[in-house]
Amino acid sequence: MITYDVETSSPAGQRRLRKIAKICENYGQRVQNSVFECSLDSAQMVFVKGQLLKEIDLKKDSLRFYKLGKNWEGKIEHYGSKPSYNPEGVIIV
Repeated sequence: MITYDVETSSPAGQRRLRKIAKICENYGQRVQNSVFECSLDSAQMVFVKGQLLKEIDLKKDSLRFYKLGKNWEGKIEHYGSKPSYNPEGVIIV
């Protein structure tokens, strides 16, 4: 799971937000505005982390990675709208 909080009061912050969101969209499913569920192997994780760290401003923004492991299904509870998806399942585009 990747989460972020980007300062958007400046045009530069708004650009960072768009770039960070686009990177995350390429590797996972948005489940909330700044939260993405991703199914990544170790090499992909290193690559994505590197891409995100190039874009983020470490003095103004926040970036978090949650490694849920193989038994992630039992570690997530969801209530309310927008049912979650299974990243290991079939996605039709």
